[in-house]
Amino acid sequence: MVLKELLQGLEYEILQGNLDTVVTGMENDSRKVEPGYLFFCITGSVRDGHDFAKDVTDRGAVVLIVEKAVQVPDTVTVIRVDNSRYAMGMISSVFYGEPSKQLTVIGITGTKGKTTTSYMIQSMLEKTGHKTGLIGTIEILDGKERIPASHTTPESLELQQILYTMVQNGLDSVVMEVSSQGLMLDRVAGVDFDYGIFTNLSEDHIGPNEHASYEEYRMWKSRLFQMCRVGILNQDDSDYEEILKGHTCEVITFGMHASADYHADTWELYRSEGHLGISYHLSGRRSGNMLVNIPGKFSIYNSLSAIAVASEMGVDMDSIAAALKEIKVRGRVELVPISDAFTILIDYAHNAVSLESILETLREYHPKRLIALFGCGGNRSKTRRYEMGEVSGRMADYTIITSDNPRFEEPEAIIQDIVTGIEKTDGKYTTIIDRKEAFRYAILNAREGDVIVLAGKGHEDYQEIKGVKHHMDERELIREVLEEEDVSKICGYNYRYFA
Repeated sequence: MVLKELLQGLEYEILQGNLDTVVTGMENDSRKVEPGYLFFCITGSVRDGHDFAKDVTDRGAVVLIVEKAVQVPDTVTVIRVDNSRYAMGMISSVFYGEPSKQLTVIGITGTKGKTTTSYMIQSMLEKTGHKTGLIGTIEILDGKERIPASHTTPESLELQQILYTMVQNGLDSVVMEVSSQGLMLDRVAGVDFDYGIFTNLSEDHIGPNEHASYEEYRMWKSRLFQMCRVGILNQDDSDYEEILKGHTCEVITFGMHASADYHADTWELYRSEGHLGISYHLSGRRSGNMLVNIPGKFSIYNSLSAIAVASEMGVDMDSIAAALKEIKVRGRVELVPISDAFTILIDYAHNAVSLESILETLREYHPKRLIALFGCGGNRSKTRRYEMGEVSGRMADYTIITSDNPRFEEPEAIIQDIVTGIEKTDGKYTTIIDRKEAFRYAILNAREGDVIVLAGKGHEDYQEIKGVKHHMDERELIREVLEEEDVSKICGYNYRYFA
């Protein structure tokens, strides 16, 4: 494309060169630049893209988008903008034919619930013939491939390319998780959001290289509702009014009170043959009896937001109800169906807040014993280890401490830090370094009525040791234990293998 076409709608200054330069591709990674490319000089927390101006022009870059002057040959066009990240989103959107305008785009923001909600919405839309893509923490579904995700919200250049691919693959809609970092770093600049969803807010991502304060974190979350046409928000969240400040969208609400557009007026937990879930009656703009095959009151909120979007897009109630009854999200309170006698769940809870939340949720089902099995990542804050140990000691009946991603630390040292936290309580625990052996211990010592949560890894299928990621899928580890042990004779329960 010709440069002047790519710059439409942007404020900029030409430092040198001309707007008739033809651009054949674009990059923000200097190592990937090819002749004819446009290069975005991004000022990052570790590296400054302006420092690579000579390198990329040597590789054949014909246009640089900069925030400050650079020394490059006169043959290179240099365009100065106030924010290179924002410009990257806007320019890449035009370069790929503004793909978000050819899709119904649903963005989900909030501290918890984004992943589960995204799968709920995708399932509901798919049941009525919508060809729906997904961009999130676990994976990217572009209509043909499943691609493991590296960021909750990809960089804008990659994101626009993904949206373009979805259009080419014949999709008509996409559900995407929108992180606070994605909003703050303009990863979603140039995305035309039809719907924005706010799930909830609690303290997270606050610290160096993230957000300076809770207030800043909340402010960036609220930006989505200045970018979408329709906002669907959790009216019960204490930050609801703050999230709405400055909004420019139509507002639809969900919650547990009759004032919300979509609300649950009665609900109850259910437990049957090792399965945990929740049922409720939906009222407001739509009505009906809903059953969600994921435990916890938060499943009501996640499903209400999904129902609101699907309903506004014309999905019938039978399809909505069927999707909720069948929903299963990898690593998010994911049931591992091996026994009718007790329940095993895999969850991504990897800090004290999320561990406390899942244990509190599971406690409501009145298990005979609530057992937590987890470790902590290496080369991360020791405070997290102390806090998770203390939470589990207080809230679980028994804790099995094991290895997570030790990275460059020794697993024994990490486990000892968790023990330091748990010994502040009266909680009972054992330590088993090898994660598979920890699973074996949990299964062979399970009792009827127990609920066991395997926390921390969730959807991850690897264990990182000394800089190397080794394949490790928790579902496979459990299957191996069942194959290696005659557990039916040892425990006397009706075990079954699972897909």
